[in-house]
Amino acid sequence: MRIDDILAGAGPVFSFEFFPPKTQDGERNLYAALAELKTLEPSFVSVTYGAGGSTREKTIEIVKRIREEHGLEAMAHFTCVGATVEELRTTLDEMRAVGIDNVLALRGDPPAGQEDWMKTDGGLEYSRELVGLIAAGYPFAIGAACFPETHIHAESPQADLEHLAEKVRAGVDFLITQLFFDNGLYFDFLARARAAGIEVPIIPGIMPITHAGQVQRMAAMCGASIPAGLREELHARGEDAEAVLDFGVAYATLQCAELLAAGAPGIHFYTLNRSPATRAILSALKLAKPWEKAVYPASISRPSATRGEPSGAS
Repeated sequence: MRIDDILAGAGPVFSFEFFPPKTQDGERNLYAALAELKTLEPSFVSVTYGAGGSTREKTIEIVKRIREEHGLEAMAHFTCVGATVEELRTTLDEMRAVGIDNVLALRGDPPAGQEDWMKTDGGLEYSRELVGLIAAGYPFAIGAACFPETHIHAESPQADLEHLAEKVRAGVDFLITQLFFDNGLYFDFLARARAAGIEVPIIPGIMPITHAGQVQRMAAMCGASIPAGLREELHARGEDAEAVLDFGVAYATLQCAELLAAGAPGIHFYTLNRSPATRAILSALKLAKPWEKAVYPASISRPSATRGEPSGAS
């Protein structure tokens, strides 16, 4: 089923992101987490594409297996790194042949060992070109990424928003945000996107904090900020891994509850191929149903939250 059709239904959507494991143990952990999270009836799951397209075959294999063996809708990430247009079409043909309905179109990261992104001869340079290629010849629902704190390589927030608008006009059906820890960033970004004429659903992407060091590395990689208050609370728990995990689950649950009460179309969880934290958060959300007690209109036309301390998550 197409994700844009799922988003058109009643109620918020909940989705999980996984990455192709590199080892047999990792693969067992992935499918164990998937089996546990399946009980929460996610709207869809997504599977990432390695740097430089390094996991192309594995990504398609996992998406196919999730659909066929687990009965879940799955979306394949797809990048234009290291491939000619002909090779991109070959991969898209393969995805269509195995029954994939949804693709997340990304420019992608450079291959391992290469710092700067470089266009492949005979390939594409921008994600909007990839979106256009898919939209012109394939029946997939097309998702794309967006950045509440601006893409790390963008010239400015305004330029980033203009590029996003071009990408949406090329055929994007929905957007998923990069991770963030301050809801005010999402609300502000949404208001700017709507003012720029971007009307597709924008799903907030949330990564539950399970390890302090890991979340700091992830945030640094994608240019996401960690609010001062959150950083202090993590530091106060020091090396107590269980305390960090408990706090991280509580923080993400409150963060998600505020987003849903404000009318967000759903939550996309960056699971890092683990299930306990996400299971706890989503179970609590489904029990409390904050979207049924919305304080703000569905358009999320509300004042900006105080930067650094998202209300409901302080």
